[in-house]
Amino acid sequence: MKAEELRKMSVADLEKQEKDLKAELFNLRFQTVTGQISNPSRIGACKKDIARIKTILRQRELTGSAE
Repeated sequence: MKAEELRKMSVADLEKQEKDLKAELFNLRFQTVTGQISNPSRIGACKKDIARIKTILRQRELTGSAE
């Protein structure tokens, strides 16, 4: 997911997206341990998406814009 797309989302949507991505990351880690993962590169992409969301939320917190 691109940062431009995330910046257009509201804070509530971003928090929901972050929660969903954390759940997906948990499932991917579980699949890795059990040897059932089909796309291991998705773990890195999921981590980066979570970091992007956290960055945007923090920027909005510092600027005071809750859009």
